[in-house]
Amino acid sequence: MFSSIGVPGLIIIFLIIIVLFGGKRIAEVAKGLGTGVKNFKDAIKEDEKTEEIQSEPILEEKIAVKKTAAKKSSSTKTKTASK
Repeated sequence: MFSSIGVPGLIIIFLIIIVLFGGKRIAEVAKGLGTGVKNFKDAIKEDEKTEEIQSEPILEEKIAVKKTAAKKSSSTKTKTASK
């Protein structure tokens, strides 16, 4: 569909947009779009940090459970060996 539009066609479309909306309005829209993209990226980074922080206690909990299980099994082996 757009494969027949070349560079001259794109320039004409761009000029029409500038005439319709004005350079100042296009700059405002571009600035708003840039701010939106930046906020989106920041939100993704914040979500990743939150997810990482929430997963840390789970890992610590699993390690504690494994250590407790290891202590119980070693004390059970010691008790059976002493009998």
